[in-house]
Amino acid sequence: MNIEKRVRELVEEKIADKPSLFILDVKMHSNGKLMILVDGDHGIGIDDIAAISRHVGFRLEEENVIETAYNLEVSSPGIDTPLTSIRQYLKNIERNLSVKMADGTKREGKLTGITEDAIVIEEKVKEKGKRAEIIESVIPISKITETKVLISFK
Repeated sequence: MNIEKRVRELVEEKIADKPSLFILDVKMHSNGKLMILVDGDHGIGIDDIAAISRHVGFRLEEENVIETAYNLEVSSPGIDTPLTSIRQYLKNIERNLSVKMADGTKREGKLTGITEDAIVIEEKVKEKGKRAEIIESVIPISKITETKVLISFK
């Protein structure tokens, strides 16, 4: 049995009545750490994280899915966790992003929209001898290697 697949099913089962919540990742590490990353369209609270943890932990024990000792960790993505799903992009519209491109370049701008296969950002472009302009850029998701939300402490 694929542990990660079964854990994903268990999490889906637990959040089925909470359509605003979604799974980002399930990973079983070789050191025995089972990591579940869950988020919500409006964030996720500690009560939901605890409920998911209890449900998954109980069912895994009951079904004896993992035969060795393991450490179950359920959390929401940290501030420096890259965006990986359309739903994460949607909840970060109007925030500033740092986008690493497949060609190695980096772009920054305010996320103003998203489609199935691209994001739209407003970025400042400065040409030599001219004033900086704000332009709207459509960036295909297939050309992005990593996107992070830029945090401003102003």
